[in-house]
This record gives sequence, C-alpha cells and structure tokens, in this order.
Amino acid sequence: MERWWHYLTPGPAQLATGLACLGTGVQRGRLPVVGPRTLDRWVAVLVTEGRGWSAAPDGTRRTVVAPAVLLLRPGVAHHYGPDAGGWAECFVDFTGPALAAYAELGLLPEADVVPLTAAEPVRRVIGRIAAACRRGGPLAGVEAGAGVHELLVELRRHRADLGPAGDPVVAALRQGAFLPLPVAGHARRAGVTVAGLRRAVRAAGGVGPREYVLAVRLDEAKRLLAAGGLPVAEVARRVGYEDPAYFSRIFTRRVGVAPTVFRAQEHRGGLPPVQGGGSGAPATD
Repeated sequence: MERWWHYLTPGPAQLATGLACLGTGVQRGRLPVVGPRTLDRWVAVLVTEGRGWSAAPDGTRRTVVAPAVLLLRPGVAHHYGPDAGGWAECFVDFTGPALAAYAELGLLPEADVVPLTAAEPVRRVIGRIAAACRRGGPLAGVEAGAGVHELLVELRRHRADLGPAGDPVVAALRQGAFLPLPVAGHARRAGVTVAGLRRAVRAAGGVGPREYVLAVRLDEAKRLLAAGGLPVAEVARRVGYEDPAYFSRIFTRRVGVAPTVFRAQEHRGGLPPVQGGGSGAPATD
C-alpha cells in the first residue's frame, strides 16, 4: 500500500481570495472503506486505476470505474471504497466562498461520481499542488489555491459525458453567435429545442443562451477595438449588430466604458485575423 499526504492551513488573506487548498495526497492498494462520514469541506477524489463503489445518502450504490472523480461535498454524508483488488487515487481537499460561483459556472457538477475521459491531465495538476505543498514557504497556499482552480477546469474539460470537444450544442451556439438569430433560431440550428439549448448552456457555463451569445460578441468586439483599425460601426456589424448605437449602449453597460474609450485605452496596433463575423440583431429569449 502506498500512502502520502500534505495539509495546508490557509490564513485569512488566502481565504479572502475565495478559493483555498486544504490538502492533497495519494493512496494506492487495498484501501479501507471510507465512511459513512460527513466533512465540512469539498474533496475531489480522482480514481486513476481500478474500480469500486460509492453509496448515496439513501444507500443506493453506484459503480466507480477509473478514470473517474468522486466529489465529496461539505455537509453531505459519503461512503465509498475500492473492490477487493484495490484502486489508486489522488485527492485534493478545498474550500472557499468562491465555490458557489464555481458550481454556478458548471465546474462542480451535481453528480457525486463523474466518469472522465482521461486521468493523466488531472493527475498532473494534483502533482503540481503536491509540489507546492512540499516546497512550503509563504506562497505555498497561493500556489495550491491556483492549482485547485486549474483542477476544477481540467475535471470539467475531461468529463466523459460531454465528449472530447465538449457539448456540441454549446459549440454550435458559439459558432453561430454573430448570426442574426433569436434564441429559437439558435436552437433550431443546433438541432435541439429551446429548453434543450438553455439546459446545455446552463450546464456548461451557468448562463443562458442570450448571455452566452452576448459574451462571445463582446469578447470579439474588444479584440477588434484593441486592434484599432475599424470604426465602431464596422465592429458592431462584424459582431452581429446592425445598429451601432445599440451596440455602443450595450457595450458601455457591460464593459463600463464606451467602445471609443475602450479602443483608446487598449489600442495595440495591427489587426489580428478576424475570428468571425456576421450581422443582424442580438439574440433574444
């Protein structure tokens, strides 16, 4: 049996960042059953080899087959263990007020057992968290906290239920973000119902289709404005707005400054390759 772990005690400043690592470790072999128990923190248990089971609070058991992650939630009882042959696992304990937003963004799925397409990219992140813990020093907690953010992103990226390229419905919405389509038109283009489109986008990023389209458009508008080679009206048209005044109003409301001010602040010269284009009215719910 192989077992090692490191623990951290974050101070007030680290906790104020919203995300903190409390510990990490590795276990391999015929490990003992865990629980039933309840913790006051989150734990991500990455199963890299072998298989076992996880029991829900109502006693229902689910088979766990590597690669997979068990998400242990604060205040929720958990009970799990490997089969007779044992398994290999890495774990990271974490906490912080920012985790409510991470859940809203879809980085903390509701399922307690999440199959993964690959374990190695996630394991490498946990290795970097462990290296920060081993080095110690004043920045160990900051480095480990940043590693937790990276861990949650990698877990989201390698969820088996989303496929290798993520959700194709969300990909279709992003691809068509500059088109003059309402939400219903985007749903038809993606081959789903409006409700299905909303569920897919909400699960992927914690926002609705209209908000997602707006973010894609504004991201591209900022890129074009920073290049400085186009008038505001042309930038508006390229990101899907025929009315430059409407574009200026929504840009100012969301970004905090007018497009002309943003361009003056961010202009770097040279127009990068255009990422997309189109014209029309904004998507509407």
